[in-house]
Amino acid sequence: MIGLQDIQTARERIRNAIRLSPCTYSEAFSALTNNSIFLKLDNQQRTGAFKERGALNKLLTLTAEERARGVIAASAGNHAQGVAYHAGRHGIHARIVMPLPTPLTKVSSTRAYGADVLLHGANYDEAYAKAVEQSRGEGLTLVHAFDDDAVIAGQGTLGLEILEQHPDVEAVVVPIGGGGLIGGISCAVKETNPAVTVYGVQPAKIASMKAAVHEGKPVTLAAAATIADGIAVRRAGDRTLPMVQKYVDEIVTVEEEEIANAVLLLLEREKTLALAFDITVAENRGTLNLVFPAVVSNALLRKLSAGWVRAKLRARPDSEQRLREHLLACPFSMELGMEIPGVPLRNLTHLSPGSV
Repeated sequence: MIGLQDIQTARERIRNAIRLSPCTYSEAFSALTNNSIFLKLDNQQRTGAFKERGALNKLLTLTAEERARGVIAASAGNHAQGVAYHAGRHGIHARIVMPLPTPLTKVSSTRAYGADVLLHGANYDEAYAKAVEQSRGEGLTLVHAFDDDAVIAGQGTLGLEILEQHPDVEAVVVPIGGGGLIGGISCAVKETNPAVTVYGVQPAKIASMKAAVHEGKPVTLAAAATIADGIAVRRAGDRTLPMVQKYVDEIVTVEEEEIANAVLLLLEREKTLALAFDITVAENRGTLNLVFPAVVSNALLRKLSAGWVRAKLRARPDSEQRLREHLLACPFSMELGMEIPGVPLRNLTHLSPGSV
């Protein structure tokens, strides 16, 4: 299990290549929840997500021989691009195994950063198995998306930044997929200031970390569709679970409608698209200074299916007009395969990974 020193070392290692992202006060959500809410905007990294922190830290720990042989990773999203971008910067050959259903834009973005992309398998699990097979067969270093000490330490640098930006923080709310982000952040925060409360949040449909904590070991859940598909991990990490058990105070699950409503509220109140289900946690936690790290993502709309959008619009009769007004005002990235009456197609264009 990593410790605070590992995270501090990672911070120094990646400092010159990772942006110090802002942690901004949200007047709208502070008023809504009767708390002081801050959003850690790590979508301002080069590839648009926090994932490159861990990927870069892992790459910088490789020996000269490992760098010469190259690396391999399995991912259909931000981890793929983080590995591809920073491997390219350091002259390391990277191969990314992506599931066959991966959207073409994600494949193209990963290739544009210089990686070779191998499309394999119907889902992440099959792609990951192929990556492990090729890693062993060809001597490539596997860069795991979350269950790797160097990756966890890299993600933990977010926790150090939060404490520096807001020393009086009372609680940190972190989304959980496989546990790399919350494992690193919770270690950094708790080892520095044990009084800070750390909440984890998962979609109720696939709460693999909560199940693992309950069972005392990682368990594999059935696949489930959720709007929060970037953290729809069926099995918690072997390395991340002990960290969650040690440092995380509570794991909360949220329903799809709560996630959807929070996304719309963030769009309306903050003019920001985000993986927003964490906001719902703040409403029932008393008066606190809370930080929500790494939840903001300019790529979120690319994850929304046309069916999901239509369902949300039907569920809330006023939502279509509200969504239309915001899309007319801001040309967000959308790959919905749908039309929203009154919204020109120019407002539904793809946002390249280099533009965030």
